[in-house]
Order: sequence, then structure tokens, then C-alpha cells
Amino acid sequence: MIRFALPLVVLLVFAGCGKKEEAVAKKSTDVVDIQIATVSARDTTRVVETVGTLYPYDETIVSAEIDGRVDEVKADLGDTIRQGEILVHISDEEQRYMVAQNEAQLRQSLERLGLKDEHDKLRDVKEAPDSRKAEAELYDAQMRYQRQKQLSDTGIGAPADLDQAQSRFKAAQAAYDSTIFMTRNLLQEVERFKAILELQRKKLRDTNVRAPFNGSVKERSVNVGAYVRVNTPLFTLVKIDPLRLKLEVPERMAPWIKNGQVVDVALEAFEGKHFQGKIWRISPTVDQSKRTFVVEALVENPGGALKPGSYARARVPTQKVERTMLVPAKAVNYVFGSNKVFVVKGGVIEAKDVKTGDRVDSNIEIVEGEIAEGQQVAISQLQKLDTGVRVRGTVGTAQAVPLRN
Repeated sequence: MIRFALPLVVLLVFAGCGKKEEAVAKKSTDVVDIQIATVSARDTTRVVETVGTLYPYDETIVSAEIDGRVDEVKADLGDTIRQGEILVHISDEEQRYMVAQNEAQLRQSLERLGLKDEHDKLRDVKEAPDSRKAEAELYDAQMRYQRQKQLSDTGIGAPADLDQAQSRFKAAQAAYDSTIFMTRNLLQEVERFKAILELQRKKLRDTNVRAPFNGSVKERSVNVGAYVRVNTPLFTLVKIDPLRLKLEVPERMAPWIKNGQVVDVALEAFEGKHFQGKIWRISPTVDQSKRTFVVEALVENPGGALKPGSYARARVPTQKVERTMLVPAKAVNYVFGSNKVFVVKGGVIEAKDVKTGDRVDSNIEIVEGEIAEGQQVAISQLQKLDTGVRVRGTVGTAQAVPLRN
């Protein structure tokens, strides 16, 4: 039995090998039915496609400008706020007392100058009551001195009386000069009191914390009863109409981007809906690590539907026109880290490594690779194709068409 087993095994092996070779030969002669499309070259207008993030037009933290206890909060998360609207009220009792005290000090100084109120002006320091009194006393002393001098010159008056009159005249002169000097100082003191009073009035106004611009409440950081100090954050406000869309554009596209260009914006949250924006800021520098530069577009958001922080896709039509080679996107197959296009020549496939560029609708640009205008490429059965495979092609429906402007 053992003698006959070995020849039987050998026979079976040869039989198996023969079947395998027959299958391989049969496979190599198989013809694969495919659909084909024609490579086309077109003058196309370049469209920059990129992604970015929406940001508020303005964002600020509203803080307290005085110390005090919060007795009223008039806004909350998500509220729409108008410029100048009160957000928080801080107890103003102490500030009102300080204003009253400073007003009393100012009135006292104004009365010494003969002024009715803080808006009244003194045109000349000599018009102040103290100045007029000193001037009158000086004039009286001067007249007495002159009369006594006349009497002395005629030999009637006593020398002692002349000396006394002269001393009084000099004292009145010194008193007048001192009064003028003190009046000027009093005027400066009035201005100082006015400044103190205005500062205190500002502190009183600061008990009402107001919105610096039209916007919405992003965050509330204060509650009634809290004691706040200067620079304590109270609210975070954002202005969301319009929004800023920050985009990163490859540096090679820098000559294509200009201020004022229209931007078509799409978001995942609004499938099928597009928003319009305009470029208004272009960064003057390129990020050396990414080889991109930042572009900002303003996107109108009157209804507040768009939210800052959202991810967005953007298309920027440009004036750049180039000759491009186009194939249907179905013609490109990603295999082992490279893109391949299968060119049909005489019913036989030639696989070509290619580098793709922009994609619009059903077309894709070929920027590198041995692809020429007018060649036919396979657009179906790509997984079964490779160099040397025989095919039988019919014209498919996915013909390459020019990019839309």
C-alpha cells in the first residue's frame, strides 16, 4: 500500500499545478467591461477653497469701575443688548454723599469769588469781592497819604502824621497785592474742586454699568449681593453682526486673494444653505510652519443664526485663469498611498500615477502625471484594473466638463 501512495500524491500535485496555470492564463485573457471618459483641457477660473472659523466682530469683558455691592443685575446669558443699556447697578449711596460734600466745598469757594454757580466765570481777579475791598482800602490810604503830604509840604501838617499816613499806604498796597495773589489761588482751588466734583460724579455714574456696544451676552459673572472691586469682570459681551471668518490660505495662492472679493460660506449646521461674505483683511505674513496666511472675511448675520466658534467651508472665486487638465473624479483611484488613473490604449490599460488639484462638482484637476488631452480613461471597475489588463469600453455618463466660473 505504501508503494502506491507516493506516485498518487505526485500525480495529484501535478494536476493541481496544471489547474492553477490554466486559471492564470484564463485570467490574463479575460476582457473587463468598463465605462470610459475623455480627458479634457479647459481654461478655468481658479476658486480658492479653504476652511476656517467664525469669530465675533467684537468681544469684550465688561468690568466694574468702582468698588461696591451689586444691588441689581439686568441682563443674562444670550440677551441682546443695546449700546448704553444698563447691565448692572452698584449701590450708589456712598457716592451720592461724596458728590454732595464736594458740591458744598465748591459752592463755598465760588461764593468767596462772588460767583453764582460752577458755570459762572470771573473775567478778572480784580472783580472778586476781596479784591474790590482791598482796592478800596488801598485807594483810601493813598488819598490820606497824598493829603497829609500836601499839608506837610505847606508846613501845616506834622511830620509824624505824614509818616503814619505813608505807612498805612504801604500796608494797604501790600494787602492789595496779597489779596490779588490769594484770589488767583482761590480760582485755582475752584478749578481743583470742579475736577474733584466731576470725578466724583463720574464715580456716581459708574454705579450704572452700561453696554459699550450693541451685542449679546456671552457670559454672566456676577450676582446680586456680590461685593465687586475695580476691574472685577461682570459680563462678557460679543458683537455677532457681522461675524469675522478667519481662513487659512496656502501661500501659493497669495496673488489671487484681494480685498473686496466675495466669499461663499457653508456650514454643517445649515446643510444646503450658503452665506455671503467679503474679504476685508489680509495678513501681511505667512506662517512658516503651515505655509499659509490668514484672511478675514466679514459675514453678515442680521438674524444671529450663525454662531461664533463654528467651523465653516469657504469658496473664493478669483480672477486667476489657468489651463487645466480635467478628468471625472470617478477616474481617480487611491492605491497604496498614491492616486492612479487608468488610461485606455488599444483596449489595454496603462496605470498612471498622478497628483490631483482642485475639485469642483464631478471633476478633478490633474496637476502632475502623464495624462494628455483627448486620452480615454476608465471610470468604472477600477479595483480590477492594472497595467496590461485588457478592457472593452463604453462611453460613460461622467464626462469631464469645464469648471464653473
